[in-house]
Amino acid sequence: MKPSLLIATFGGLALMSACSPSGGAGNGNVPGDTGDSQPFDGIAEDESISLTGNEPFWGGQIDGETLLYTTPEQPDGVRIDVTRFAGRGGLSFSGQLSGQDMLLAITPGECSDTMSDTRYPYVATLRIADDVRAGCAWTDAQPLTSNDGAAQ
Repeated sequence: MKPSLLIATFGGLALMSACSPSGGAGNGNVPGDTGDSQPFDGIAEDESISLTGNEPFWGGQIDGETLLYTTPEQPDGVRIDVTRFAGRGGLSFSGQLSGQDMLLAITPGECSDTMSDTRYPYVATLRIADDVRAGCAWTDAQPLTSNDGAAQ
């Protein structure tokens, strides 16, 4: 399956429509400005992306074409080779985790981990086979902030 088809399939989830950037001229499940045909460039290819999610707890770090995926059961993480795809409304990273298809979508939008007053600039949605997990993401250039607006 091509990454563009994966992002379209994944976009059918509430993620893409619920997390589209504000101010865009979204249309249904299509995020962003429908007249814009340029790929998402809000996160540079050389930027590290940090991830966190809960219920169940998971996290990770994307550097280049590698995702270090962590869970409480595997705190040292599992390295996954990923392919990056820049769509119109965000990024996706696809790969294999323990023989199962894995797809991670990163979309602009304020995100909360629901366990702290921390705010994140991106929403992260991880799908492993049929299991979908919600989370948040940030980069060094676009850090997470506390509820009072201070960068952390």
